[in-house]
Amino acid sequence: MSLIPHIEGVLSADEVVQTAESIAALQLDNGMIPWFKDGHCDPWNHVETAIALDIAGLHNNAERAYEWLVDIQHADGWWFNYYLPGGIVEEPKLDTNVCAYIAAGVWHHWLCTWDRGFVDHLWPTVERAIEWVLSMRRHDGTILWAKEEHATPWDYALLTGSSSIWHALTCAINLAELINEPRPHWVLAADKLRGVISNRPDAFEPKTRWAMDWYYPVLTNALEGEQAKSRLADLWDTFAMDGRGIRCVSDEPWVTAAETAECSLAHTAIGDLSTATDLLYWTRAHRTDDGSYTTGIVYPSGEHFPAGERTAYTGAAIIMAADAIAAGSPASKIFVPLFVTD
Repeated sequence: MSLIPHIEGVLSADEVVQTAESIAALQLDNGMIPWFKDGHCDPWNHVETAIALDIAGLHNNAERAYEWLVDIQHADGWWFNYYLPGGIVEEPKLDTNVCAYIAAGVWHHWLCTWDRGFVDHLWPTVERAIEWVLSMRRHDGTILWAKEEHATPWDYALLTGSSSIWHALTCAINLAELINEPRPHWVLAADKLRGVISNRPDAFEPKTRWAMDWYYPVLTNALEGEQAKSRLADLWDTFAMDGRGIRCVSDEPWVTAAETAECSLAHTAIGDLSTATDLLYWTRAHRTDDGSYTTGIVYPSGEHFPAGERTAYTGAAIIMAADAIAAGSPASKIFVPLFVTD
């Protein structure tokens, strides 16, 4: 039975539902969930919001979100990077990480609902997306970050994006096994990519200023055990502002609730529930009366930035972090792989 996550003194089940309802209130008739009212939408954060809706039991809204992706997917398997309401393409870039994430969303939906019919319906969309992403692989196993629609891909890979792609691949592999259509070349691709993430940091474009490059390989379980614990410990003082949250970049006092919640997920992945819970608690400074969350706060002034911005993906990340800590939904351990590769 799925339980709405509840963490005493940190985030109640009623607050989780309220946040999910604030996300659902943004959803358009076509299923798209913009970052905020009249804002744009990218497919990665769109999937994240659908995941949060499922955690809170709003499965119909989540399914409408996935149907929007089915409707607008290109025949080759990709989506554009940003869309505006009305189907307008805001940014025509094609991002491999953005396109892969639907596999994580559909696997999560299956774990929450056990709706095999919906998995079968979404499978062609997932398969096309993963095959397009893998068409951007280099010989060393890394996956190029992005390209314009009719242009040559940019010749580098990103650690954060690759870690997310690895996680999406594990979910896609699980979906393939579920429907009895195994894809061994996906397993090989996932193994090789994880090996590069674990052993060859020089294979990725340097982005060490950004917090996501620090914790994302751990959040996705691409790094495990002592390697994961050491990574989080080594840069904690660089990115964490005690009692405040996680800086989105190392050289500015800009604390973002989404990065703080994601870092909570990373600490849950290594079993450090105490730090994970502290991080989630610190996001309460961003919570508003309707359950939505402001994107960031500048310290020491306490100014919210961007001014007045409350983002759906921020609320989604907080719901996901709460679910991981509380082990509420059947998908609460989605960032712990359900299969082991050699």
